[in-house]
Amino acid sequence: MKNTYFDLIDQSYYFPQDGFDLKSDYLTFHGISLKYLIDKYGTPFKLLYLPRIGEQIRRARNLFNRAIKKHNYQGRYNYCYCTKCSHFSHVIKSALSEKVNLETSSSFDIDLIFKLLEEGELNKNIIIVHNGYKTDDYLKKIIKLNQEGFKNSILVLDSKSEIKRVKQFASEYNGKIKIGIRIAIDEEPQAAYYTSRLGIRPSEILDFYHNEIAGDENLSLKMVHFFIDSGIKDNVYYWGEFQKAMKLFVELKKTCPEIKALNLGGGFPIRNNLRFEYDYENIINEIVSNIKSVCQESDIDEPDIFTEFGKYTVGESGAIIFQVLEQKQQNDREVWYMVDNSLMNTIPDAWSILEKFILLPINKWTNEYTKVNIGGISCDHSDYYNSEDFNQQLFLPKFENEDKEPLYVGFFHTGAYQDSISGYGGIKHCLIPAPKLIIIDKDETGNFIDYVYRNEQTVEDMLSILGYNE
Repeated sequence: MKNTYFDLIDQSYYFPQDGFDLKSDYLTFHGISLKYLIDKYGTPFKLLYLPRIGEQIRRARNLFNRAIKKHNYQGRYNYCYCTKCSHFSHVIKSALSEKVNLETSSSFDIDLIFKLLEEGELNKNIIIVHNGYKTDDYLKKIIKLNQEGFKNSILVLDSKSEIKRVKQFASEYNGKIKIGIRIAIDEEPQAAYYTSRLGIRPSEILDFYHNEIAGDENLSLKMVHFFIDSGIKDNVYYWGEFQKAMKLFVELKKTCPEIKALNLGGGFPIRNNLRFEYDYENIINEIVSNIKSVCQESDIDEPDIFTEFGKYTVGESGAIIFQVLEQKQQNDREVWYMVDNSLMNTIPDAWSILEKFILLPINKWTNEYTKVNIGGISCDHSDYYNSEDFNQQLFLPKFENEDKEPLYVGFFHTGAYQDSISGYGGIKHCLIPAPKLIIIDKDETGNFIDYVYRNEQTVEDMLSILGYNE
């Protein structure tokens, strides 16, 4: 049995694989030399590879459109990007360049929409789905969108109590407000609670429609929203909730023919390990086929299909690169590789919900490998990462602290949520600065271009936020 790190990976997975390869014994990410970036910018740094966003959008859209053609489905497919996954302008603009629609979740999202309109990045024909709890400020701004000519703005009701305030604000608008209803679903058996706090109970939706929406000249019910927090998975739980949602959709559609859209909230998974397998094409075919079958049996028109893909859109575009500062042998069995930032700060999902990411070394692939724990430089007990997906042990190349070239490691597919959750540009745990952010794109000729979006936080940045420089 060979025992270099390359041999371990080569014997365990198909490698190279999409997005990952070796060039001159150094790891590349989507063809980008990570050694070049390390030499140019130093560590730690985050990177976003923008072309991956378009690749993901085109793949999902093509698969849905092929399934629609295959099954002679009469509705259309609409791809929505969830802004909450990453609000950065370069991310949303990359998605908008693929003619996607948008999903918002809070009041300030609407200000972002107006800013994009001002910059010419979108037009008023875009479909915007408004999820999340509707505060008064959020509602006012949604109404303002309608007043400014955004005719495809759809306000999704998340609670029965929202309707009173929606009606109040809608009465001030000379036109109909398009609305949707979100169905509350039963959570997976291992969840901490039985029924989602989001949406309206299925048993109450029909009466709610008849009592509060039907006949109101200011409201038009256009969408039924079905959201599974754990995403679209090919398992008994997902298809069971899907069938319950379709049954309710049929009942609503027969009562309210103006419903035109079925929104399948909850996204596709992304690769979080090198053994990742997910048959996107088969799942999409099953979704389209099932919706068509139910509609035909019930003699109703097939709805337009909406998806809200956030993590799927941007997750695989991101990575974080660290230098291993030293290794520490803490007992007979445990080796710690200490990296040059905090894992709690940079990949908070790994700490808070035990999310796993693809972890690979950048160099030293021809060295022997060893079982390790990764430690951040904060003083917190929880600042560590020590297992792959499926609770597999973590292995990385061996090295010596005296080596001329340090070991560099990267966490990959970190593009969704991490900056939002950790508070990009804000105060970090132990006042450890946020790493610099590098943007990777392609020019008109297909060559890579890279630039610093924002440098590592400085002492002055931190002190100013904390009120010491006033």
